[in-house]
Amino acid sequence: MIGRLNHVAIAVPDLEAAAAQYRTALGAKVGEPQDEPDHGVTVIFIELPNTKIELLYPLGENSPIQGFLDKNPSGGIHHVCYEVEDILAARDHLKETGARVLGTGEPKIGAHGKPVLFLHPKDFNGCLVELEQV
Repeated sequence: MIGRLNHVAIAVPDLEAAAAQYRTALGAKVGEPQDEPDHGVTVIFIELPNTKIELLYPLGENSPIQGFLDKNPSGGIHHVCYEVEDILAARDHLKETGARVLGTGEPKIGAHGKPVLFLHPKDFNGCLVELEQV
């Protein structure tokens, strides 16, 4: 059901410093900051030959990333995103297997302009999983 790894998301306490580190120290192609108010984050994508790194920074007072950074002040891996061809079929299959879909269970539009869902980390070995329809 899942396809390729779309991205690994890293919550960061300083978005510009993290982007500069990838740009300067690692020589990576770094995108521009992009506010995602529906998700409470500002993101920057780092383009790699085989996937992407998504830098996450809190946007607004109710950002879910702020709680993560409160527990992990230096930042850290927040989630992994896998591609799926049909997000509704994937959701329904996962629910049938007992996996919990976060939020309302209805896809939201993600940072790439495509439908996304998040799966509870307790159902996936402690890892928050994002699914993105491609």
